[in-house]
Amino acid sequence: MERKPSAMFCSVMNQLRLEGEFCDVVISVDGVEFSAHKNILCGCSPYFRALFKSSWDKREKNCYKIPGIDVDMMQQIIEYAYTRVVSITPDNAERLFIAADQFNVLGIIRLCTEFLIGQLCEENCLGLYKFTDHYCCPDLRQKAHKYILHNFKDIVCASEEFLELSPKELRDIIGSDELNVKDEETVFEAIIKWIAHNPTERQQCISELLPQVRLALMPIEYFMNNVKSHNYVQNNDGCKNIIIEALKVIYDLNVNVDFTQHDFSNPFKRPRLPFSVLFATGGWSGGSPTNAIECYDSRAKRWKNVTYDDESPRAYHGAAYLKGYLYLIGGFDSIDYFSSVKRFDPVKKIWQSAAPMHYRRCYVSVTVLDDHIYAMGGFDGHVRLNTAERYDPETNQWNMITPMNEQRSDASATALHNKVYICGGFNGNDCLFTAEVFNPVTGQWTLIARMGTRRSGVGVIAYKDKVYAIGGFDGSNRLRSGEAYSPATDTWRPILAMNTTRSNFGIEVVDDLLFVAGGFNGFNTTSNVEYYDEEKDEWQDAQEMEIHRSALSCCIIPGLSNIRDYVADRNSASILEALSSSSDDDMQM
Repeated sequence: MERKPSAMFCSVMNQLRLEGEFCDVVISVDGVEFSAHKNILCGCSPYFRALFKSSWDKREKNCYKIPGIDVDMMQQIIEYAYTRVVSITPDNAERLFIAADQFNVLGIIRLCTEFLIGQLCEENCLGLYKFTDHYCCPDLRQKAHKYILHNFKDIVCASEEFLELSPKELRDIIGSDELNVKDEETVFEAIIKWIAHNPTERQQCISELLPQVRLALMPIEYFMNNVKSHNYVQNNDGCKNIIIEALKVIYDLNVNVDFTQHDFSNPFKRPRLPFSVLFATGGWSGGSPTNAIECYDSRAKRWKNVTYDDESPRAYHGAAYLKGYLYLIGGFDSIDYFSSVKRFDPVKKIWQSAAPMHYRRCYVSVTVLDDHIYAMGGFDGHVRLNTAERYDPETNQWNMITPMNEQRSDASATALHNKVYICGGFNGNDCLFTAEVFNPVTGQWTLIARMGTRRSGVGVIAYKDKVYAIGGFDGSNRLRSGEAYSPATDTWRPILAMNTTRSNFGIEVVDDLLFVAGGFNGFNTTSNVEYYDEEKDEWQDAQEMEIHRSALSCCIIPGLSNIRDYVADRNSASILEALSSSSDDDMQM
């Protein structure tokens, strides 16, 4: 580890350097000379220690010519040796990293790595990943690789570097299970775009790239009209077996229509891993609270049970994901009303207690905004609450905020455009039409337009720049209906009704689709799950949860490094070698 000298020492020694006092070495770069102190340079860089030590017996030598570095880079390194401060910009970051690597200045390497990671975007991520082929920077390499996989569609559209990938580089990217694409059409069209950039030399690569596409997961019409009939495919003899094998798998999927019963041994039908996973936590099942946790794998269209038996059951609680932790907030266990908060680290798989809220809150409404968790309303066992509080994970403290205009238990909340919205609920006498918004800048709640229907046990979520209020109980009936609020016009409009009536269910947005899970349908708790697609304006049934329950709470967890622990098993068996007629060497151009 590089030792950092005190600020006073740095200031004094740098002033001596600038005044030329007690300097015992001159570093010469392209005729420009820098006076310095050997001890300071040695304390910063093993390169200088080795350089000066190799000529220890030549006491008269105090000038060293350094080849292979720019003058401004050497100046930055010398100034860093004295001040431990360096100026990094988008224009000099890579050159500075290379210079620091040459002189083994670990502090600058670390700072440049952090800077470059922070600069990752669609236009530069491929270049930065290739940069790590030549310079050892494991953190940057890992982050750039993840960025490429998670933002592939945008990169294909925005990055000129995408068109300059080698065939092997492209194959490795599109072959990854972690490639974050909603559909395989995106992958095929990326291949076609890459080939079209240099068709003369690249057309023969189609037989090596095509097996990386999960062809059987495409709509059959797209496969027949866009893949099978494409000129690049038809003109390549190596693609014939690929198309035949894909058709066999497509036929099998169409004959056995229950996708959830298929294994994923054939790579043509093995789903990619999702970037985000839907967690459904706790709830009321079989006459009592449950501690069940299930995860929905949106790419495999399956639920996976990840219940931790040591955790206590809770229902009518809130769930939120913030800074690496899944928080379970408030709720009820059929005996006690909770102010307690538990948090779960999904990577380390460790549960901890977080600071309790100021109030016991069953039927609580929870959302996240600006790296804080908001907990609003609820029932403390005696009264319905209008109080609200906000959790800061940095201090592990809850702080009270301005109370709401209404008492609300069994409401639901979401965040949109830097504000918190809460809708519906029960005030102890009536199911509510009303909704209100909290502005964290002013610290004030403001009532907004009323909903068209009273809704207690409602599901509220931000979706497509609007606040959606779905289902619930109007005082007489469980509801299928839903409505969407536009902050721009302060108006609600009805949306297409769900297929199933439900209240007290989980709600989240997964892959741009609005999911509702479980709930009470007026007669029983249910395991039913369905989703709304705004573009198609339709509700469709999804795979049911394993456990029927109401009073559950859902949240999304993105970018897990151990994502495979929370999704359906993927069989890694491959038929690609059998289908391919060329080796990696054949792919080089």
